Order: sequence, then C-alpha cells, then structure tokens
Amino acid sequence: MLPPHLFACLDHIHNLRLEFEPSREPSRRAATELLTALAGRTPGLRGLCLECRGEKPLFDSGRDVLDSLHALCGAAGALRHLDLRGLPFTLDDALVLQVALGCPELRSLFLDNGTLVGSVGPGSVLELLEACPRLRALGLHLASLSRTALEALAAPDRSPFEFLALRCACPEDARAPPLPNDAWAALSRRHPGLAVELELEPALPGESVTRVLQPAVPVAALRLSLSGDTVGPVRFAAHHYAATLRALEVRATSSAELDTALEELAARCAELREVHCFCVVRASVLHSFRAHCPHLRSYTLKLTREPHPWRPTLVA
Repeated sequence: MLPPHLFACLDHIHNLRLEFEPSREPSRRAATELLTALAGRTPGLRGLCLECRGEKPLFDSGRDVLDSLHALCGAAGALRHLDLRGLPFTLDDALVLQVALGCPELRSLFLDNGTLVGSVGPGSVLELLEACPRLRALGLHLASLSRTALEALAAPDRSPFEFLALRCACPEDARAPPLPNDAWAALSRRHPGLAVELELEPALPGESVTRVLQPAVPVAALRLSLSGDTVGPVRFAAHHYAATLRALEVRATSSAELDTALEELAARCAELREVHCFCVVRASVLHSFRAHCPHLRSYTLKLTREPHPWRPTLVA
C-alpha cells in the first residue's frame, strides 16, 4: 500500500522503481493508481522501472496496468529511461508507438520481458528509432528487430548507440527473418563501442540459432539455455566473439564435448569477466578459465552436483 502523503510529492519524483504483486488486488490497485496519478503530473519524471513480484494470475493480460502505463507514456515528455523487463504481460505495438509519440527524449528502453508471446513488430520499433534519435540502449525480442532498424541505427547522423539486448524466447523469435551479417558489420563500424547481449532460450530450434549467431555481432554477453545443441554455439562464440565476450551463461546437460568447447572458449576469450555453467564440469574446465581469463570476477563452475541454488564464486 502507498502512503497517502506520497501523492503530494509526485512533482518531485524524478526516478521511480515500482514493485508490486499482480496477484494481490491491493498491491495492484495501488500501482495502477500511482501510475495514473503520475500521468497527470509528470514534468520531472526521468526514469521508470516496473517490476512484478510473485505469481501472475492465469490468463491475466495486465490490461489495467498497461492502460495506466500507456497514459503515463503519453504525458511523460521528459522521460529518459523506461525499463519494462519486469512486467510479465505481453507488450504490443500500441505501447511502443505511444512511447515514440510521447517520449522523444528517451535514452534507454527495455521491452525484452519474459512473456512467451511477442506482439511488438519491427514497424513500431522503426518508428520509435525515428522519433527518439538519442536512444542509446534498447532491449527487444528478436522478432521485433529488422534489417531496416539496424540500418537506421547505423545512419551517419545517429547519436552513439551503446547497448542492444536481444531475447529469443517465443515462437515469433524462432520464425523471425535472419539479420544479415553485413548489417551487423555496418552497425559495429558505425558504433565501435556497441555491446550486444544475446539470450537464447529453449523455444529456439537449432536452425534458428545458426541464423542468430552471426560473426559480426559484437556479443558482450551470451546466455544459452537451449533444448538442442549447446556445444556448437559455445564453439562459435569462442571463434567469433573472443574480442568482445565479457559474460557467458550456459544451462545444458553435462558432456565431455561441452567441457572441451568450454576449455576452447576459455583459451580464446581472455577478456571474460563472468562465466556461469549450470551443469557439472570437469576440473580442467575450471583450471582453463582461471588460467586464461585474468579479468574473471565471478564464476559458477561446479565439479560435483550440489543442492540448488548454485552460488557463484567471487574472484578476489
């Protein structure tokens, strides 16, 4: 529940992180009331992050929450940062277009939430890029990105673009057209400091994985939780992302082939800061990462099965 005096201070809120439980009616009502109130008094709002806790009710579309957010985005002309990764509801083109229309000063937008249905099309993303020329960080599902959007980001008059997160987790992502390597190469040349985060989930079949992993993508973080082959993507990363890879997460079944691929990656990717493998590995894998990755800060490399949750080891 929100304290009553909070509503008297809305004009002074510049950055808001709002956590609520969608399955608890008082919590949900308080969140939507606050968003609605902010929509009428948003001159100073610069950053908004929404996070749901607990379980989402079955078949809950979140229409009340999304309607409140839609109204807020239409009024928050000074908004710089919008993070919706913590919302379990399906985001759509209407919301993206409202953000494009109402938030021209946007610097970062994250739409790569955990929904299993992708309803943000490439067209609305392209309109967003045109309406928000200073956008420098973007999180999307793979199906929302197109070659035209990559070309728009690589335009000569574009402000520096620093971070792109792509989540591949729903059927639309598996059916998305490939993003060609030459478009990625042009984007990397235009923004040499660009870091890309790729998250590949079980919904992605093997042929889609090979379409996503292009050599010219400047992958800084790679998270693999595939239902099929994981060894191939790890080897691909070792050969093509050695200069850029900083974090690796693997969820797979233990095998000698995977251990060998991880050792190869450790030997090639000297700039790694984190590696987390949620399967048992042999001792030589741990030794390889400790020996070849001098900047390693934390790792999860278990030599024997332990009770979950597995905790990472911090490197002093």
